[in-house]
Amino acid sequence: MVKYPFEAAGLRAARRVGLLAAISAFGLAFSPADAASDPGGLLQATPASLQGVVDAIPLASHRAVYDLTLLKAVGTKSPTGARGRIAFDFSGSACDGYVQNFRQLTELQPAEGPTRISDMHSATFEDGGGKNFSFKMETNVDDAQSDQVDGRAERMKRGVVGVDLVKPKPEQIALGRDVLFPTEHIKYILAAAKAGENALEVKVYDGSDSGDKIYDTTTFIGHAIDTPAPDAAAQIPLLQHMRRWPVSISYFDDGRKDEAPNYTLAFDLYENGISRALRLDYGDFVLAGQMVSLKLLPTPPCTK
Repeated sequence: MVKYPFEAAGLRAARRVGLLAAISAFGLAFSPADAASDPGGLLQATPASLQGVVDAIPLASHRAVYDLTLLKAVGTKSPTGARGRIAFDFSGSACDGYVQNFRQLTELQPAEGPTRISDMHSATFEDGGGKNFSFKMETNVDDAQSDQVDGRAERMKRGVVGVDLVKPKPEQIALGRDVLFPTEHIKYILAAAKAGENALEVKVYDGSDSGDKIYDTTTFIGHAIDTPAPDAAAQIPLLQHMRRWPVSISYFDDGRKDEAPNYTLAFDLYENGISRALRLDYGDFVLAGQMVSLKLLPTPPCTK
């Protein structure tokens, strides 16, 4: 039986889908290939250089739904068909912290054998200052026993991040000081984009897999776009002329950036964090996600 990378990459994409938007099927305005061909034009941001503006970046509370389809398949192990749906809720502020609730249901048809169905849920809370991050995740593939991850990460004295896992097994893990949580990561990408930077490299902890891994990430940021997007769901006054940036994020095992990435997300990122047109690259196949519904949610004012 072909094993598709639902559990790790799928959940990682899941918790970003409302904050990250994938580019359309026509490709990025700026991509890693562009950077390689013009290394002199690459402006690399660092977390230290962006620290002062990250806290001031507002993120919109919203509820979005995306329909998934198979965009590309390569090789004999790739599926011949795919469809699915993502439902994503994001709310909160820098004062109250950020809550994300996500569900992704995906149906894949392998070249041989029966259709496979993956059902993923996650619920997370992240402190507005990036001090702590709690997470509960569950993944079901076909009729197999569900995989569950439950835990809490906290930035302790001197910035060291400690993780207290409950599931899949009780465990305490010490991570490095230079680790960002998911919403914090998005804020740094937005800060880099607004500063005119082309790239950002950081380590990210998001609780995925078995909750014991951190990832090296490389983000490439394209030129800002201020024309309305074609999606019917995006035709709201707030987004009509709001800037968005084509973004591509590659995830690597910690310390293995010289190898191929485990997973890549590509998207358009609005300056308030809303996303559109997902592109989820699993290697052997790519899923595209069109935003079909968007509802803005009230966000309490933050006087912090």
